[in-house]
Amino acid sequence: MKLIPGTTFPRIHDLYVGRVLLGTVLVTWAVLVGLDFVIGGLMPEIGDIGEGDYTFSSALVYVIYTVPRRAYFLFPTAAVIGTLMGMGQLATTSELTALRALGLSRRRLGLAVAMALAVLTALMVLNGETLAPWGQRRADALKASARSPDLIVAQYSGLWAREGNTFLNAGSGEEQSRGDESWLELRDVHLYEFDDEGRLESIARAATAEHRDGGWLLHDVHRTWFEPRSVTQTESLAERWESQLDPTALAASVVRPSALSSSALRSSIEYRRRNGLDASEFEEPYWGRWFYAFNVLALCLAAVPFAFGTLRSGGLGRRLFVGIVFALGFWLLQTQFVRMAGVFKFDYRVAYLLPPVLMLGVSAVLFQRRSG
Repeated sequence: MKLIPGTTFPRIHDLYVGRVLLGTVLVTWAVLVGLDFVIGGLMPEIGDIGEGDYTFSSALVYVIYTVPRRAYFLFPTAAVIGTLMGMGQLATTSELTALRALGLSRRRLGLAVAMALAVLTALMVLNGETLAPWGQRRADALKASARSPDLIVAQYSGLWAREGNTFLNAGSGEEQSRGDESWLELRDVHLYEFDDEGRLESIARAATAEHRDGGWLLHDVHRTWFEPRSVTQTESLAERWESQLDPTALAASVVRPSALSSSALRSSIEYRRRNGLDASEFEEPYWGRWFYAFNVLALCLAAVPFAFGTLRSGGLGRRLFVGIVFALGFWLLQTQFVRMAGVFKFDYRVAYLLPPVLMLGVSAVLFQRRSG
């Protein structure tokens, strides 16, 4: 009795294919994240150990906080390698042939692959909007605070820094660039100045603070002075703040675009556009989030036809090689399209859409050639 591919989903064969794929994807994912944890995370941090209070245990905690972000970015690679290994395993043991003989069509097989990976992909999309940005912010705050005793990054109150009797608080900050010029810009800045006896002398609120030409330039400044018997207020469009506060340390604590949620990225894009600044630094990760799930599923579906030919007679090493080459080729292709979008100023949505569409087109051709 043959199975009817169009009947209720999932059936027992769909669950079996999904279980095999999830197993190989999870194992592959664990190996990749583990390697990246040591090689890409812990080893680079060893060079910073000894700066301030930054110890090996601090570096270890820092890298642990970044694990959700690492898992998010490595999942597409793990998914395609795991899919090829899982499908190759089914092909090698002739289980794939048996399922085809029972009436399981290639389209139904692709649907089983997509449904199995959709669960993990959905979890990674949620992780990319919640746990991964939170973990990266916590990691950056821990490292910045440990390396500089006068610098603190708080989750809800922004950046805090101290120079002498002056305390700086900034709600957010970004590294700006225009042409060959680059500078650090802090937004929603408050400066609290105290005298030697700890009495508050003044509070200054500035819309932005830019570090240029070795000093800080404050814009749209509202300052309140506290005299022994009076309080006065002053306003100015711009003020020069002669400070030796290290912009490099502050820049290291500024949240990177890849560690922001989609809503925060959208706000940054709108802010830059309103002020005539280049927003491509934020548009790239923003649209990457939107196309993340589509890229994962398209990449894995495009790899399925290899199970009907190339992987059937190959061993584990061959499947692993094909998976790495396939994932690397897709990554290079999309990276080049994204860079071209930044250089030639065309829509990032086109850059993120074309590579998976090309992959699916190649997959469709291979499906037709291996229809027998």
